[in-house]
Amino acid sequence: MSSRGWLSGARFGVSVPHSALTWAARVRSLIRSSNFAMAVMAAVMGALAGLLVTMMSGAAQLMHALFFGIPLDVHLSAVDHIAPWRALSAPVTGGLILGLIEIWRRRLRARTTVDPVEANALRGGRMSLRDSVVVAVQTLISNGVGASVGLEAGYTQIGSGLASRIGIDLKLRRSDLRIMVGCGAAGAIAAAFGAPLTGAFYAFELIVGVYSIANMAAVMAASLAGYLTAQALIGAPYSIHAPSVGNVQPIHYLVLMILGLVACGLGILTMRAVAVMEQGFDRSRLPYWARPAVGGLMIGALALITPQLLAAGHGAMKLDLSLDMTARHLVFLIILKLTAALISLGSGFRGGLFFASLFVGALLGKLFGIFAVAFLPNLGIDPTACTLTGMGVFAVAIVGGPLTMSFLVLETTGDYSLTGAVLAACVLTSLTIREVFGYSFSTWRLHLRGETIRSANDVGWMRNLTVRRLMRQDPPTLSSAATIAMFRKAFPLGSRHMIVLLNEDGGYAGLVPTAEAHAAELDLVAASQPILTLARWIDTVLAPDLDVKMAMAALDQAEAETLAVVETEDDAHRGKVIGLLTEAYASRRYAEEMDKANRSLTGEDD
Repeated sequence: MSSRGWLSGARFGVSVPHSALTWAARVRSLIRSSNFAMAVMAAVMGALAGLLVTMMSGAAQLMHALFFGIPLDVHLSAVDHIAPWRALSAPVTGGLILGLIEIWRRRLRARTTVDPVEANALRGGRMSLRDSVVVAVQTLISNGVGASVGLEAGYTQIGSGLASRIGIDLKLRRSDLRIMVGCGAAGAIAAAFGAPLTGAFYAFELIVGVYSIANMAAVMAASLAGYLTAQALIGAPYSIHAPSVGNVQPIHYLVLMILGLVACGLGILTMRAVAVMEQGFDRSRLPYWARPAVGGLMIGALALITPQLLAAGHGAMKLDLSLDMTARHLVFLIILKLTAALISLGSGFRGGLFFASLFVGALLGKLFGIFAVAFLPNLGIDPTACTLTGMGVFAVAIVGGPLTMSFLVLETTGDYSLTGAVLAACVLTSLTIREVFGYSFSTWRLHLRGETIRSANDVGWMRNLTVRRLMRQDPPTLSSAATIAMFRKAFPLGSRHMIVLLNEDGGYAGLVPTAEAHAAELDLVAASQPILTLARWIDTVLAPDLDVKMAMAALDQAEAETLAVVETEDDAHRGKVIGLLTEAYASRRYAEEMDKANRSLTGEDD
């Protein structure tokens, strides 16, 4: 029989005919063995994400027309006036619908939805498609009734969720599944903004967490496919058409970097304010299902002042980029838009701040440009350059991704000289946010839930590598009431390195190195001196659920080569010694897993 008709199974001692393989196994094998096949698969994910983005944006525009009585070809935030009853009733109605959805979720005891960042950082790219569909629907409802949130969170959730589901069905490896999640997000963002480079680097910086040889072709293919799909259908729903920019001089870089620092302050204030707003609604006596409706009433009241704060603000941004506006008007709009966004998120509406941060950033840059021209007239800086830089730096402060936002400005303007200045300002903004605050909006929300991740870098393997998995079970033990002589008889020199002492209740009483118990200077007192006098690390133990990095830190702080692992989960067994962990073994396993993770980034684990 031809060798082509069989797959070698020497590793397992069997041979498997090709006919016995499922289609999923064949696809998985092809993806593992060919970067080209991986890129084709990624392109399919990107195209599907582009299709979903088009459907969601069309549905949102239809909802705007139905709820607010505007033409289908007009953006909600760009209209001059909305009937007061529509402005008030639409967000309230949407809030009530979201409240009903939340009642349904709680009755089903649904888990907290995993977003793409958390999935790639902690779960190896595993997401629930059902939960992702629910989030996408909630986001669509929120945006469709005018809540001051963008659809981009729903775009990336459904795009990444679908890619993850397909990858799980194909049983892809952890590293491949994480890339698939990034591909879904890349295709969604590229389709939404009509910017393939922006979509790709959104995935690199914010979803996958790293740019590498292994993920470059796949993510770029997905981004291009998403972009082309949206363009072939109705075009990019969030495309930005910026006016031309005057020549950017080297001295302007410094001025625009100062704008980045201003954006940092406003960005940190905004993210902390989201937490305060959520706490305010939580502490209110409102039932959880009624909070979105109350928030919707507040948003509707603000919309009576100006419709520009409704939805993501795409129409308002296109309108305001070309208008001459006073500083007072700009400050007023910034405050109103941020207030509406905070109320929306705090009360329970679903959505993202990606486009809202671009809109507020453009207003902030426009305001900064007015002062730059007034106080530094000899610099000759173009106010439009300030506007577009503000758009980029404030988005970096909120969302993260300095390269992502720099490429967005490049694909918006086609101006390479401005892009250099924007990149410098975005990098400074990112560094400052990281040093001063440490979180983007998505990771800040995770932090409020008790997580500690600060990016999408894969740390899930580290959390799976716990002390319980690393420890040596059934450690040698001895009663703490024994003498040194009894210790020596039970454990001759060279038999065991470290012995655990137990008190009369069976609880942990300390560790004794065997070599110390056999020290010559103790020979005269060995028969009478209790072994407990030699006990060390009495108050320092390891919990079984600590990850390897925390365990290594504890060993280093205690200046110990070995520590006891003590059960702490069950009060009935509190203090029970269940194992020992050595620093040498923990370090070796940590290094092995780190090396495996690094190889997966460059594709060397194929």
